[in-house]
Amino acid sequence: MKDIELVRLAELLGMRNLIDERIGRLIDRPMTSGHAGEWIAARIFDIDLNENAAAKAIDGQFRSEALANKSVNIKWYLKRDGILDLSEPATPDYYLVLTGPKMTARDERTVRPWRIDSVYLFESQQLLSELRARGAKIGVASGVREAQWHQAEIYPTATNSTLVVTGEQRRLLTLFGG
Repeated sequence: MKDIELVRLAELLGMRNLIDERIGRLIDRPMTSGHAGEWIAARIFDIDLNENAAAKAIDGQFRSEALANKSVNIKWYLKRDGILDLSEPATPDYYLVLTGPKMTARDERTVRPWRIDSVYLFESQQLLSELRARGAKIGVASGVREAQWHQAEIYPTATNSTLVVTGEQRRLLTLFGG
């Protein structure tokens, strides 16, 4: 029985490797949720990505609208679990966060769907100030409260009006929906 499961896993990983290779060639970066999320966000939200994919803290700059020339760090979390990786002392002007579904206890360990259910825009200095005021840890896996996620949401609900999602952007985001 164990051999059958190992064979099946090897087959599935082989298929995944082929898909990851194709995606990597398309986005011209290794296939990870981070790189794919940056590529998707750049096209949907008109962001000029840094040439160096390993640049610290800042992935690129917005090119148009009210956020033109503002720096951004893009995240794609396959599940929204209330955690956000923040960087200091170098900080972008904004964090643009694409997320899959909100995490539930039932599926938190095994399900990480490659989809975009929601998009959030956090103004970094405001977020950092709020986290400091409540004594929260700032860095990898910073805990962001539910109210802060709600205030930052730009898709599917437009709670944050800093970046208004157009009809075309909404259509493109739905391509990655569940």
